Amino acid sequence: MTVLQGPPATATGENQVSVSWWRLSEIWGTLAIVVMWLAVLFDVVYGGDMHFNDSANGSSTVPSGVVVAICAAFATASVAKRAYRR
Repeated sequence: MTVLQGPPATATGENQVSVSWWRLSEIWGTLAIVVMWLAVLFDVVYGGDMHFNDSANGSSTVPSGVVVAICAAFATASVAKRAYRR
């Protein structure tokens, strides 16, 4: 009687799985996170400010990069959870 046990082990005793680099979710997750934070960087450098005025003649100014960075932080957590799960 013959029993199939899977692919033969390599010389080191480990099974090697050949996966193409473009199929690895870690690479695409890393690329997505890098692009998100580059968008934050360019928004901080080249983006404008948000100006708010109230009825008592008061005003405040917030750089738009703050809002984009908060969104990128949430998106980074979401992408990292999906791309690096194991």
